Amino acid sequence: MSLNDATFAELLAATRHSAVHLEMRDVYAVGDEADDFAAFLRTGVANTDPARSFWPQWTPLVEDAVSRGVVMRRARIVSEPVTDYIRYEHAVTVLNLAAGENVRWLPRHQAADLALPGADFWLLDDQVVQFNLFTGDGDWAAKKRTTAPETAALCHNAFEAVWERAIPHEKYAV
Repeated sequence: MSLNDATFAELLAATRHSAVHLEMRDVYAVGDEADDFAAFLRTGVANTDPARSFWPQWTPLVEDAVSRGVVMRRARIVSEPVTDYIRYEHAVTVLNLAAGENVRWLPRHQAADLALPGADFWLLDDQVVQFNLFTGDGDWAAKKRTTAPETAALCHNAFEAVWERAIPHEKYAV
């Protein structure tokens, strides 16, 4: 399987120890959650039905990885006061947790002195980096993957610095 030809699901299936994800945007506008986000804006209530939206595809990937002993952690750097999107994301995080992810939140002002990559990323087994690139309005633009050791080290160090300061989901109020 070639790094650039593999799906993310294939990369995660090959992961043996750790999968970490750093998110740094205050607004995402990706199509697979647009309807649920619009409903949240109208009603103030998030749909946490795991059969909705992209969850039926995501949840089994996480559950499989965790069952193999992969530790999955997700950290989100957010501006405060939080945006409507972050309020929505916080509300649906119960589904990430139920699948087996650990999630923490870091207020952006507490990240000001950290060296961070310029894009959101996944780091798998401290070796494979997938940068998720977005348009200015938050839609998917591209994915960039690398196994360059210096890039993996940068992402590892950035994630661990954020994780150390971040607040566990259940203690972070939006």
